[in-house]
Amino acid sequence: MVAELWKTNTSLCLYETDYNLWVLETAAKLKSRDLDALDWENLIEEVEDLSRGIKHELQNILRNLFDYLLRLAYWDSERKNNLGNWRGDIAEFRLQIKWELKTSPSLKSYCQEIFAECYQDGRELASIRSQLPLSTFPEEPIATLEQILNEDWLP
Repeated sequence: MVAELWKTNTSLCLYETDYNLWVLETAAKLKSRDLDALDWENLIEEVEDLSRGIKHELQNILRNLFDYLLRLAYWDSERKNNLGNWRGDIAEFRLQIKWELKTSPSLKSYCQEIFAECYQDGRELASIRSQLPLSTFPEEPIATLEQILNEDWLP
């Protein structure tokens, strides 16, 4: 019992004091199948955080994609000067989303779930960056998820 408590306290301290070393030691314990020595509480938390991190990144990319699509569609005075950059960024965001969906197809339903909220966030960003009134940008999404991910579609 004392040995298990010492292992737990040592792991917790290592997790809090040297995260990188904790990760390396955890990986070594997993490789050697030393399951009794694992810091299960923090390991479970880290694995759950992986999913949250991927979802957060996907949300940021989708929000930014909407921002650029809306600026491209409605910021007439800057379109000529920024067309190349905006189209390049739009292409990059699409590629990032497609890659995430390719490596984690289960995230497609998550994209649908956050679609409307990301559109509203992108709308607000477009308004702030363009300094155009929020009412310039439609309240309803300008396209479906399939359209905004289609490399041939632009507003």
